[in-house]
Amino acid sequence: MLLRSQEAELFFKLHCSLMCFVNERLEIVAGVRSPDEFRALSADLRLKLRNALLHNMELLEMFIGLNPFDLSAEELNIVSSWKHQVAGKFFVFRNLKKYTVFLTDGETPVAYGVVALTEPFEDLVGPYLPVWTETVLLPFTNKIIYDGLLCRYHIFFGGGVRRSLQESYNAAKEHLGIVTALPVQARPVPDRRPVRKLRPRSSPDEARKALQAIVAMTDPFCRERLNEEYAILCRKLAEKLSRKRPSPLGSGTPNAWAAGIVRTIGVVNFLQDPSQNPHMRLTQVDEAFGVSESTGQAKSLAIRKAFKIYQFDREWTLPSRMNSNPMAWMVEVNGLLMDMRYAPRNIQEIAYHKGLIPYIPQIRQWPDPSS
Repeated sequence: MLLRSQEAELFFKLHCSLMCFVNERLEIVAGVRSPDEFRALSADLRLKLRNALLHNMELLEMFIGLNPFDLSAEELNIVSSWKHQVAGKFFVFRNLKKYTVFLTDGETPVAYGVVALTEPFEDLVGPYLPVWTETVLLPFTNKIIYDGLLCRYHIFFGGGVRRSLQESYNAAKEHLGIVTALPVQARPVPDRRPVRKLRPRSSPDEARKALQAIVAMTDPFCRERLNEEYAILCRKLAEKLSRKRPSPLGSGTPNAWAAGIVRTIGVVNFLQDPSQNPHMRLTQVDEAFGVSESTGQAKSLAIRKAFKIYQFDREWTLPSRMNSNPMAWMVEVNGLLMDMRYAPRNIQEIAYHKGLIPYIPQIRQWPDPSS
């Protein structure tokens, strides 16, 4: 679905006016004095100005107060609503009749119903979904649109990733539905007031015993059916759960937590994708630990939510796959994203010493996990 032509022109009028004001205040691009001149800029320069606004949002309130382009009260209200913008990375997940679904993939996934401006999203990102993108979502006359700047990451997603995204989409719909207006409004929940059962908190000794039982299951499973890297990361995640206070390991069975832990590391590293080695369906993980699919999913979701774990999460990526993890290497330089794997050596060294990348690609050799 597209904006009507009058709506699209109104958006470009308001957005270009705001960006022109931002440029005037920050003096980023010389010679841009009108909205039409901003609209004629290259995409790279418009992106640079957009990112400058994201880092200086006080300029939006200043623009509304000064009203340098004599906008009407109704037009200023639209611009004012942009303080509720959502900036970040999204999976363009599905084209529906009224909008295209943009899906976040974080602690709690959210599905946004986004309306295109003057070109269908299919023309912008191609017909084969999902596509990973970066943009800014804006409220606009009871709809959600994007700001006209859509960066696409050219990454192919296999079947395992698609299934994982479908799970996230289902969870997002259950939590908030498809969000079609900003700011996001929580769904009204019927006040059923169930009787809450108080669970005794687990003691450190109980958490330690649970940890030992879990690791005794994940270690041999990973070594026999996955690899040593999986065993190390699963053990690290189990230990992190045991240190949490109160530790969640006190509730639930060790085999349920073991399945949830392996599932979580598998989700980060696309274990379900047949192109990966090792490869395994997540339901096979549940079967191996003797739990149902719903139990394995629930534990994995609880773990990801507790520690804000997401796909491509650098902390939980297998060391041997770190070099192919795009999120580990994307760094913003002068308002533009740069892949540090292909950056000059001196820039890589600066990024490494600032903790922005895991290592310097040309000189890092991963140790043998068995050593």
